[in-house]
Amino acid sequence: MITMIRILLAIFLPFVLFFTIGRPIAAIICLILQFIFIGGAVFTGGMSLGAAWIPSVWAIVALMKYKSADEG
Repeated sequence: MITMIRILLAIFLPFVLFFTIGRPIAAIICLILQFIFIGGAVFTGGMSLGAAWIPSVWAIVALMKYKSADEG
């Protein structure tokens, strides 16, 4: 159950996921990236919206590493 919640956080609010796994500096960097990509999409008429998935992928990879380190 918690894993599903964390996966949803990684997809929709990746910076919050970094706070839940104990990486506050990565969370701040991720939040800045989200502002840059989504704000850039607003100012370019959606042309840079394709890059908005990068923080989510980064959060999912970090979650998988966190889970594997937790299990081992």
